Amino acid sequence: MTSLTTFFSRNPRVILVTVASAKGSTPREQGAFMLVSAAECFGTIGGGQLEFMAIDNARACLDGSGQTQMDVPLGPEIGQCCGGRTLLTFEHVTPQLAADLESRLAAESAANPRVMLFGAGHVGKALATALSPLPLQVTVVETRAEELLGLPDTATARHVAMPEALIKDLPAASAVIILTHDHALDFLIAKEALARNDLAYIGMIGSSTKRATFNSWLAKETEGAVSSEKLVLPIGGRTVRDKRPAVIAALVAAELLETYARRTTDRGS
Repeated sequence: MTSLTTFFSRNPRVILVTVASAKGSTPREQGAFMLVSAAECFGTIGGGQLEFMAIDNARACLDGSGQTQMDVPLGPEIGQCCGGRTLLTFEHVTPQLAADLESRLAAESAANPRVMLFGAGHVGKALATALSPLPLQVTVVETRAEELLGLPDTATARHVAMPEALIKDLPAASAVIILTHDHALDFLIAKEALARNDLAYIGMIGSSTKRATFNSWLAKETEGAVSSEKLVLPIGGRTVRDKRPAVIAALVAAELLETYARRTTDRGS
C-alpha cells in the first residue's frame, strides 16, 4: 500500500474529494475522503458509480472545468441504490493542506493497535502486505537486515540482534506474530509475550507438533509459571490447509481483525 507521503511525492497536482455530508444509507461516512491526481487515486469514498463520478469531476477540476461540489442522490438514476444522499466537495491540494492531511492520518494511525511481526521471510512479507491497508500499526522485526528489503512502505522495519527484548516495550493490546527462521528464537519471543497478560493476540507459525514441543520447553524453562493457553499455534486456523504465504497471511489478517472487533464489542457491552 502506498503511503500518503509517497502519493504526494509522485503527484504534484491533486484534488481532495471529501464527503461533506451523508444522509441516509451511504457508502462512506461524513469526513471520508479520497485524493485524485491525473494518474492515480488514494483512498476511497465508497466505490461504485458515485466514486467514478467523483474521480471524473476531480480530474476535470485539475483542468479547471470541474464542479467544486456535487450533491448526489444514491438512487437508480446513477445505478447505485443505497437510498441515501451524499454531498461531495472538491478542492486543490495546497502544500499546507497536504501537511494537514498527513498530520491527520498520522494521528489516526497512532491510535491504531500495534502489530509486531517477528520474521520477514516469505510469510512475514506476505502478512506485512496483507496488513498494510488495515487500521493497524505494523512493525516487522528481523535479525537479518537483508530480509527487511521489499516491505510495504506503511510498515516499520527494525533490524535487531535480540528481538525478544522488544516485547516488554509494546503497549497494551498489541499483537505479536512470530514467524522467524529459527524455532529457538520463536520460543524465546513467545515466552516473553506469554509472560505478559495484556497483549491482544499472540500467534506463532507452525504445527501441532511444534506446539507440543514448545509447551514442553516452556514448562521446563519457566517451571510452569507461564502458560501457553493464549498462544495461537498454528496461526490462521485449521479449516483451510493451504500453506501458501499469501493464503496464510489472509487467514491471519482475518484472525486479527476478529480479535480486535471482539475486544471492541466486549468493552462496549
